[in-house]
Amino acid sequence: MKNIMQTFLLGLILVGCAQVAHFETSNDGQIIETQISVSKAIDMNYLLYKPVDAAQKQQALLLFLHGGGEGGDNPQAIKKHGPPKLIAEGKAFPFYVLAPQNPYKNGFWDDQAVYELLQKVIAEHNIDPTKIYLSGMSRGGYGAWRLAMNYPNIFAAMAVVCGASVPKAYAAKVKHIPIKLFHGEKDQVIPVSETIEMYNALTALNADVTLTVYPEADHDSWTQTYQEDALYDWFLSHSRD
Repeated sequence: MKNIMQTFLLGLILVGCAQVAHFETSNDGQIIETQISVSKAIDMNYLLYKPVDAAQKQQALLLFLHGGGEGGDNPQAIKKHGPPKLIAEGKAFPFYVLAPQNPYKNGFWDDQAVYELLQKVIAEHNIDPTKIYLSGMSRGGYGAWRLAMNYPNIFAAMAVVCGASVPKAYAAKVKHIPIKLFHGEKDQVIPVSETIEMYNALTALNADVTLTVYPEADHDSWTQTYQEDALYDWFLSHSRD
């Protein structure tokens, strides 16, 4: 990491009784500890990236949901793809990045647990509540759809990468959210038709939605997507009323 003010935090949500969670050591040698608990009966690791000037002004936050291969109880796995991977490689983001870990290796994201973690982080850090963004890839893309539909008044913009679709009847719940969709045309894990269905459903509702299909990409459409700074500039151009 490039700056001593950039901190990549590792936390743990604990239920029942609060317990101290030790965070990773940043380049300046600082070790941060915290206590956090939620009402949902689930343990969940998370990574929290703090931007350089977080103390000076409120910052936006990107909530990132990883894919199925990074679930479990090893928080280092969260860094395998997407924004957490870029941060681990030294990229500086001008906003917070919250990346929880799905504790279920073979199960779906728990919407309520993620929501409660997000609310805790917003309350405890210098975060602009009108600039909360959401993105997910693969199983995390499906989780992003569900999270946005269950909590539609939180997110200022969202990006779904190679995610499975949800019932199109629920598309109206997120039609007010600017949305970017990404998928590989040769995806054999989650067919591109899943994303096209959601795009068509949202377009029929006059939603602000765009679709990018990578002609030569298979399931890994996330590497190219998250490497593009234009995606993050697009996020920051949106605020929730």
